[in-house]
Amino acid sequence: MTEQLPPSRYPQGQLVGTPLLDSIASPRDVAGLTPEQVQQLADELRQRIIATVSRNGGHLAPSLGVVELTIALLTSFDAGRDKVIWDVGHQAYAWKLLTGRAASFHTLRRGGGISGFPKMAESPYDHFGVGHSSTSISAALGMAMARDLAGGDNNVVAVIGDGSMTAGLAFEGLNQAGAMDRKLIVVLNDNEMSISKNVGALSLFLSRNLSKRWVRRMKKDMETFMRSIPGIGEDMLGYAKRSEHSLKGFFTPGMLFEAFGFNYIGPVNGHDVKALTRTFDMARTLDEPVLLHVLTRKGKGYAPAETNPTHFHGVGRFEPETGKAAKLADAPALPSFTDVFGETLCMLADEDKRVMAITAAMPEGTGTSCFCTRHPERFVDVGICEQHAVTFAAGLATQGLRPFVAIYSTFLQRSYDQVVHDVCIQNLPVVFCVDRAGLVGEDGPTHHGVFDISYLRHIPNMHILAPRDEAQLRHAMRTAPALDAPVAVRYPRGVGTGAALPPRGEVLPLGRGEVLKQGEGLAIIACGSRVAPALEAAERVAEESGRQVTVFDAVWVKPLPEAQLLELTTTHDALLLIEENALAGGFTSAVLECLADHGALRGQAIRRLGVPDHFVEHGSQKELRGKLGLCVDGIEETLRSMLGLG
Repeated sequence: MTEQLPPSRYPQGQLVGTPLLDSIASPRDVAGLTPEQVQQLADELRQRIIATVSRNGGHLAPSLGVVELTIALLTSFDAGRDKVIWDVGHQAYAWKLLTGRAASFHTLRRGGGISGFPKMAESPYDHFGVGHSSTSISAALGMAMARDLAGGDNNVVAVIGDGSMTAGLAFEGLNQAGAMDRKLIVVLNDNEMSISKNVGALSLFLSRNLSKRWVRRMKKDMETFMRSIPGIGEDMLGYAKRSEHSLKGFFTPGMLFEAFGFNYIGPVNGHDVKALTRTFDMARTLDEPVLLHVLTRKGKGYAPAETNPTHFHGVGRFEPETGKAAKLADAPALPSFTDVFGETLCMLADEDKRVMAITAAMPEGTGTSCFCTRHPERFVDVGICEQHAVTFAAGLATQGLRPFVAIYSTFLQRSYDQVVHDVCIQNLPVVFCVDRAGLVGEDGPTHHGVFDISYLRHIPNMHILAPRDEAQLRHAMRTAPALDAPVAVRYPRGVGTGAALPPRGEVLPLGRGEVLKQGEGLAIIACGSRVAPALEAAERVAEESGRQVTVFDAVWVKPLPEAQLLELTTTHDALLLIEENALAGGFTSAVLECLADHGALRGQAIRRLGVPDHFVEHGSQKELRGKLGLCVDGIEETLRSMLGLG
């Protein structure tokens, strides 16, 4: 039997009109609240989320949309004993507030504060760490099997959004869960469908009544009886099942999930706590996989987010009264690398009808929304399906097209096998536009793009460009399709350096870097976003001490500018290698391998700056780069140490 939750520590009606949120000491306190208290708590949760995200940035609309769902989960389930797994975690702010983190919620996404995603190390109520989509069902099934092996009876609940359900991993989990027939509850949070009372009520009626235990027992008894009728029993049973499935399928999307072996319940109004708790209580009685279809409104309770949920999905600082972006006094009026990429890609498509743009549910984030507007027939958003995006692009490339696949560095990890097997082995001209390469800031370790060089550079046929500024990004974009081979162009999150954009861009010479500052004795060898701060640090040292340091921009991570690197080692006694990628297997490792293979290491003093062998926590980009010595001050300090300047 499922453990019964204790009554709320708050007597009925006691806290009406009294602030609730900060008085909740345990998630168990949510159970037993009156309808008035529930509404008050929902309002307070939304107010706190809006106020905090307006200051810190974060995922606003998703969390506002699941406030009532979160309250219902904590009403029906024991948050410590039962396992609730939030897919992605964009929508887990209310969960954090009600599971012991209300007092620290103001530190959300700040350095040293609480994470913007569920994190096992942060709370015993975060049962699985997330940040990438579509993992919840598989993880929950693993927990359900472990429970059964241990003889437990706790509930396991996966909460997954309709967007995450588009990914193959979600369906792999559904398929296995249905086949294993273990007790598991999957909550499908659908925030795209409008709630139709007539259809929704009828659908819920059918699902609920076809799910009740006495109905299921009756169905089994009826099946046994029909099979016992000589000659016609099996035909009658088949007809009865087809009729039931047809009726449910006509009014609900349950046929799909029933085919996976789940008992489908819903749709349910995701903003009706009473209906949700009643349905959860029913679902807990079923000893088999259950899928509960919940309809919610993204951004619920905050008009700007309801009107524009895409913008408020992940948002920076804003004015809570109006929803307008907050004006930052020190914000440079410069285009972002993403903006320059999107504009350049449109320009390339204007000139070449073979150019295609592909993204995985991120047209705004990757800067491809303008491409969609200007060339809709050559734009494809595949949803949260990075694996499919890469192989789809490979198919396009076989037919003479030039696909540009725009995916964040952290999400490209999900399609590693497709990059190797479907693109690089066949040497197909797919361009990987690796946005958010490097430290991304407040989203933390699940989103830092610090592994792409390490997992791409060892693949045969792959070429990798790391432009240092927006002008060189335009050159790289012009270069990539001209190579007629797999190419990755990596660029960071944030604004550029203010470099003047060339009108068209030029094809860069293959495997050739650029000396930006000539010095002697010590040479900085850098790539990508760390070239500009390296140059500034070298200029500072020269101004303060008169010591001139060479600064070399490799431009290419693969193929490396080997001849130039070997020349630098013969003319300099010390080398400082810098990258914004994992040091393990990254750009600086590639440089050292090159020098070692050519016997060019002759006792030079060598230092490396990059991301060490641990996951970097969340914080601002400036803060994180400072901690790792990847900012101008940090690079200058390393230079002074290597030059003996104290």
